[in-house]
Amino acid sequence: MKHSFYDVKLKKKVQAEVTDFVTYGDGAMKRYAFKAVTKDGRNLTAFVKEADWTAAAGGKPAAKKASKKK
Repeated sequence: MKHSFYDVKLKKKVQAEVTDFVTYGDGAMKRYAFKAVTKDGRNLTAFVKEADWTAAAGGKPAAKKASKKK
């Protein structure tokens, strides 16, 4: 599935293939995101509405949680 991401390096929106569906936070502060990788290996993240995330993930309630880097 393709989605629109903002590429900070290029300073414009790009279309990229979604590689992962992730969630950030817990409870009322839960956020949903799509992840992608550019052709040159840079990571892209786009935060989306819960309804869009659920529809794109095929209704999968248990997606990968993003880990905090130490």
